[in-house]
Amino acid sequence: MTEQAPAYGLWSLVIINSLIFIVFAFSFSKPQTARDWRSFGAFSAFIVALFTEMYGFPLTIYVLSGWLQSRYPNVDWLSHDSGHLLETMFGWRTNPHFGPFHLLSFGFIVGGFMLISAAWRVLYAAQAQKALATTGPYAYVRHPQYVGFISVMFGFLLQWPTLLTLAMFPVLVWMYVRLAHTEEREAISRFGDAYRRYSARVPGFIPRSINPVDSSRA
Repeated sequence: MTEQAPAYGLWSLVIINSLIFIVFAFSFSKPQTARDWRSFGAFSAFIVALFTEMYGFPLTIYVLSGWLQSRYPNVDWLSHDSGHLLETMFGWRTNPHFGPFHLLSFGFIVGGFMLISAAWRVLYAAQAQKALATTGPYAYVRHPQYVGFISVMFGFLLQWPTLLTLAMFPVLVWMYVRLAHTEEREAISRFGDAYRRYSARVPGFIPRSINPVDSSRA
């Protein structure tokens, strides 16, 4: 019988993976204001909590160990692959990295980062011209960067759900919604009716269709 490598207690991987995604998010979002840093900090806390359970200490597995073992007695819940809870619980028998939830998670994560990057470029150009951002992702939703962060976090939840990140997710969504409302009040005070017309046509977080609005009337 060969000795298997430990699945947890790999704190170097916790640090490395957390830094990779935090730096990656920083390069995409480029926070500048105090509000930007709050949203980025909240996202960073989510990432650290995620990788702490993924490679450091499997708190969720320990808390749910009795229920999991009774429902799935033939699963080694301390193996790393079993941490992909959705794949394991829905009976995915092969490598969970190629499971449906894991593959779907990549779509949300990659799409979220791409949305954050595209939105930042449009917003930066608009700010330089002291204009209202209404093109690119802003033609579909009023807060694409927040939608991007939510998409990335949701993708990670599909890939590696934990009790802590599940608890953090609605709190962070609520925080992003509040930040969005604050930004909208500031935009109204700055752009007045132009922003009111824009917000009447473009939804805040969920696009109405795949066709962008005509931003020339903003």
